Amino acid sequence: MKHKHIVFLGVPMDLGGGRRGVDMGPSAVRIADLGPAVSALGFEFEDWGNVPVRTPEDSKAVDPKARFLDEIADCCACLRDKILQVLEQEKFPLVVGGDHSIACGTLAGLSTHHHRRGEKIGLIWFDAHGDMNTPETTESGNIHGMPLASILGRGPDALTRLGERFPMVDFENVAIVGVRSLDGGERRLIREMGVACFTMKDIDSHGIHDVMKQALARATQGTAGFHLSFDMDGTDPEVAPGVGTPVPGGLTLREAHTVMELAAETNSLLGLELTEINPILDVANKTARHGADFVLSALGMRTL
Repeated sequence: MKHKHIVFLGVPMDLGGGRRGVDMGPSAVRIADLGPAVSALGFEFEDWGNVPVRTPEDSKAVDPKARFLDEIADCCACLRDKILQVLEQEKFPLVVGGDHSIACGTLAGLSTHHHRRGEKIGLIWFDAHGDMNTPETTESGNIHGMPLASILGRGPDALTRLGERFPMVDFENVAIVGVRSLDGGERRLIREMGVACFTMKDIDSHGIHDVMKQALARATQGTAGFHLSFDMDGTDPEVAPGVGTPVPGGLTLREAHTVMELAAETNSLLGLELTEINPILDVANKTARHGADFVLSALGMRTL
């Protein structure tokens, strides 16, 4: 890790998906004692609290093809500004959601900071889903299925133009890892753009170590480093039962730790994001506890 000071940013976003409860994800991770564990690794740990988010009860889904777009964009703009503050202080942003739509704000902040320095960044997108829908292709209208497309410049201006760089990340520096559920429109867009997408078939065939080496090579090629956006549903439901859109056949506990350990070994991690933890659907806070352990591996925790 280049920075020894970790800043926790909670984003209790509950607008991007179709199931309630994910807004409690940041609290669940705090309860899992992440802060003391990070400090025990030798880092300074600071909790900046939660970014303000409107609730569904206080909002109205105006556009059925992009539900709660304005509210999500407002929250992501606040998150972007918080990320910029963290980076300007030469600290490391640890963002915990909330649904995966928050990644638009995280990447807007990271890409803007490095764009101002004449640099670009890479992105590892760990997820069971592609999150490459747009309002034109979505079947649900849920924006948590659109953030990666928006980060790559495909989607509503309210999200794609959040940062000073457009697109926030170049497609050749992006790798999706762990995918096993894609909509037709996502499949077409991934192929059209040439985004590297490593499915569970790839992981089964080549192993998570080789897949991550390929993904990391793309994310670090010509970049200042990369951000890792980790959706807990990328792991198998046995590992993370408390997610809103579980898909069987995901990564094992050990494989997920390998993702984080290999990311740490690059010494090029610029930011880390943990999303889609839903305590209402969880068992004894299991998903949050595993998520906290994954964070520790990404920060360099070793057995030996």
